[in-house]
Amino acid sequence: MTIALKERVGQELVSVELFDRLASRIAKEHHMPRGFAARIMDQALAFLAVCAQSAEPLAPSEAVDIGWHTFILYTREYAAFCERIAGQFIHHEPTDTGVIPVTRTPVDSMSATTRALRTAGYRVDLPLWKASADCNQCTNGCTHSSGDTGCHHHPVRTDTVPA
Repeated sequence: MTIALKERVGQELVSVELFDRLASRIAKEHHMPRGFAARIMDQALAFLAVCAQSAEPLAPSEAVDIGWHTFILYTREYAAFCERIAGQFIHHEPTDTGVIPVTRTPVDSMSATTRALRTAGYRVDLPLWKASADCNQCTNGCTHSSGDTGCHHHPVRTDTVPA
């Protein structure tokens, strides 16, 4: 007998009202369909939850980083989320500070991050975790404060990502 386990989703980590506000803001500011914006926010929340528990360096994809940037704008809600999920603030660390060394390719970073998401039981929306094939030496990445870098400096194209 096989027991199917339900995959976790990031959306469940915040209230329905907050999730709707965040996804709606992404849709409006990035001129994308609301459903696509919701997928981004879901994965950003799952990413942050996994960052809170991971000793391994993790990085967001360019799409997921949009969700993280949006959430940070809601400082009170973001700080409360971090405290609840991580017990401390989860800093968004740009690589230009020199604190975080670039030790992996973007593809390696995305693989490590999606593996960590799956291990934690989260559903991975794989099209949102694609590393740019033409970005080999990206130093414009952002990571959680003890993490490594990913590449996300190219604009997200919503017309090429399946719903």
